[in-house]
Amino acid sequence: MAKSALLVLEDGTVFNGVAIGADGCAVGEVVFNTAMTGYQEILSDPSYCRQIVTLTYPHIGNVGTNSEDDESAGVFVSGLVIRDLPLLASNWRSEKTLQQYLQDNNVVAIADIDTRKLTRLLRDKGAQRGCIMAGDACDVAVALAAIDGFSGLKGLDLAKEVSTTANYQWTENVWDLQHGHQPAENLTKHVVAYDFGIKRNILRLLANRGCRVTVVPAQTPAETVLAMQPDGVFLSNGPGDPEPCTYAITAIATILATKTPVFGI
Repeated sequence: MAKSALLVLEDGTVFNGVAIGADGCAVGEVVFNTAMTGYQEILSDPSYCRQIVTLTYPHIGNVGTNSEDDESAGVFVSGLVIRDLPLLASNWRSEKTLQQYLQDNNVVAIADIDTRKLTRLLRDKGAQRGCIMAGDACDVAVALAAIDGFSGLKGLDLAKEVSTTANYQWTENVWDLQHGHQPAENLTKHVVAYDFGIKRNILRLLANRGCRVTVVPAQTPAETVLAMQPDGVFLSNGPGDPEPCTYAITAIATILATKTPVFGI
């Protein structure tokens, strides 16, 4: 039997729905994404750390999930909001349902709410702090208290929180219908990629274009990167507020001064 869930926004707006993920309470900045596909990639995108993501497309979960489509080693969203979870997940690549994926990764999620109303509210008022509660103890007052305890993303350096802790090499190519993910060949250029919340498919696309990629932690000094003698330095996107990332600003300025090609997202 479906458990109840609620989504509460900082302005006091309440949405009642059903729980489709883990039981519990999740707090974060409520945002929306208009993509029609790629829900698994969104859930595993480090850029959404500390955010509750609303998917505007109404039917989410219809193709299930699989181990090849994760964009990182984990799920980074604080919570998920959708309109409708289909009863059947059908795709030849599917390994588990979206609901099972959410539960396995301890993600609190809510369905059966008016996502159009929520999206219009976020569009007009901007991103808001919010709380999803799922399970047998849903309480609006408790949710509002949890929201009050969350200061928002301003001033938060989340890049170093989601970043890799050690250097690693990347040579895996983009997905192929016949062979899946295979090592790329003819890697004639060396790119050092700063991981501020990088997605795997960015790395695959670089490899696909002939780049051997060395991924480094967000706080890696410029001198360490330059000692690798890269043909170029890539700056990934990532979550949180860039203002407190002074280490990145300093490193980028030093690299730019050497005329080493720098590019990013």
